[in-house]
Amino acid sequence: MKKVTAFIPSRYESTRFPGKPLALIHGKPMIRHVYERTLSSVQVAAAYVATDDERIFRCVQGFGGNAVMTGPAHPSGTDRIAEAALKLGLKDQDLVVNVQGDQPAFDTACIPELLHPFEEAPDLPMSTLMIRIGEKEEIDNPNNVKVVTDRNGFALYFSRSPVPFYRDAGEDQVVYKHLGFYAYPVRFLKVFSSLSPGPLESAEKLEPLRALEHGFKIKVQETRFDSIEVDTLKDILKVERSLDRQTP
Repeated sequence: MKKVTAFIPSRYESTRFPGKPLALIHGKPMIRHVYERTLSSVQVAAAYVATDDERIFRCVQGFGGNAVMTGPAHPSGTDRIAEAALKLGLKDQDLVVNVQGDQPAFDTACIPELLHPFEEAPDLPMSTLMIRIGEKEEIDNPNNVKVVTDRNGFALYFSRSPVPFYRDAGEDQVVYKHLGFYAYPVRFLKVFSSLSPGPLESAEKLEPLRALEHGFKIKVQETRFDSIEVDTLKDILKVERSLDRQTP
């Protein structure tokens, strides 16, 4: 396996939860929880927070973490990571893992699942994760991105709407939630950041649609390791309860 570097894209501004990366969870900033959890993965050689905000940058440096300042105008986390990877001089063949900064209780067991496709297909542009969901509330929630794949596990579409649409309602409905972790070689990061967002990405505000719109394949691995996303202040309590359950 090639060298794996993890990046956590992090912005301070948020419509629903301004300052979210610095929100305290059991007394520690959320970004620190994500960073330390990421670095604990045996697959990850190094981890960096990619941010355009001095407050986040100083916070990461304050707890001894690595951070890279990027420009403010990136349309997605992947674009932000592309700039950070170039600043660090990573090699084209190196693999990059994109870890979501709002999932502080994620299970690091998902990282080898994310990287596995590159062992079988080293030239793969991109991989991501999905988990089966059954609760109608989760399916209907636009914050839970849904994904559909072809028979070989490559993404066909990502949507905030329930997909596929089951015309005949029944108990055998199968819907998968997309978990926003990505892996890609640095060479594809360079390509991705040079592509213009298309109408689908602009409509759904989902960055993997840019790759699909430009004809690139995304391998989607099924996982059993779900994680709580922090979208509002109320989600902090859910995360703290989850972390309490994980503590021996």
